[in-house]
Amino acid sequence: MRFLSKTAQSIEPYVPGEQPKDKSYIKLNTNESPYPPCPLAGEVIETFNYEDLRLYPDFKASAFRAAIAKTLGVNVNSVFAGAGSDAVLGYAFQAFFDRGDTVVYPDITYGFYSVLAKLYGLNPVEIPLDANFRVNTDGLINAKGHIVIANPNAPTGIALTTAEIEHILSSDRDRLVIIDEAYTGFSDKGNSEPLLSRYDNLLIIRTMSKSYAAAGMRLAYALGSPELIDALDRIKDSFDPYNFDRLSIDVGIAAITDTKYLRNTIDRIVKTREEFRISLDRLGFETLPSDANFLFTRKQGVDGKGLYLALKDAGILVRWFNKPRIRDFIRISIGTSRDMKRLVKTLEEIL
Repeated sequence: MRFLSKTAQSIEPYVPGEQPKDKSYIKLNTNESPYPPCPLAGEVIETFNYEDLRLYPDFKASAFRAAIAKTLGVNVNSVFAGAGSDAVLGYAFQAFFDRGDTVVYPDITYGFYSVLAKLYGLNPVEIPLDANFRVNTDGLINAKGHIVIANPNAPTGIALTTAEIEHILSSDRDRLVIIDEAYTGFSDKGNSEPLLSRYDNLLIIRTMSKSYAAAGMRLAYALGSPELIDALDRIKDSFDPYNFDRLSIDVGIAAITDTKYLRNTIDRIVKTREEFRISLDRLGFETLPSDANFLFTRKQGVDGKGLYLALKDAGILVRWFNKPRIRDFIRISIGTSRDMKRLVKTLEEIL
């Protein structure tokens, strides 16, 4: 392309999960919630005054930040709000890393990290997961760079404990550790929030796309020291100050405050996840332990791509990754109990 920069030419963009329009599928490939957002969010949408859309939103999303702070019991100066966790990650990479800086992350993890590292001219160091597909904490520490971790990890679903995260944070307080907690709502094992008051080198990024069932609204937030939050604001306000619309802010406030609905939804998904795991065991699959709303699984002697294609042909979408070590795995989002029973029946027929 004539006007494409050298940087743009060199990167391979992140490829999200399929959003097909050719036919109706049971969609278990992008870790969306199988349940609707909380009823309070629906009430917000029904009563929203569309005439207000002529006015710019509050570019700080102050009310949304205040609702997050109150719900979590943190200082509002430690809360940042953004339009989706990918956007917040992008702000973080711009705010804290200079060209040539080393950024360290696992070799099997969320693919957006490597795209951002390339885009901003960083030196990426990928630390292989261990033989059990767990994050190698000592490897991350010894790499001597800023660290980015998805916890629970994606696509494996395995979480580090809070103690393991603290070990990473305390190993070098002069480097930033970004914990991407997109799936933390489905497990309390690796919640980094209790560490915020003790470590100013910790930045937590969370999305409301998964557990809050708000993927279509692009809602996310970050937690960190006031200095880190100020830095994120500096980048956002220089690049995309009005990154939230008015309706998203109001929906975000409703969703973040309805903690009872959130807990009920998560409990239903976790219950279905464990029931589905038992069915996979019965079919002879090897499934990694998961603290997320998906399972990462394979069956000995069965080609991962072939299984993904067979399920797609049968009207069920799952995710397959064409990468070393995990080509025989498929990642399966947890849908409703009915969805998962249909999937089990289809697997039985395919196998």
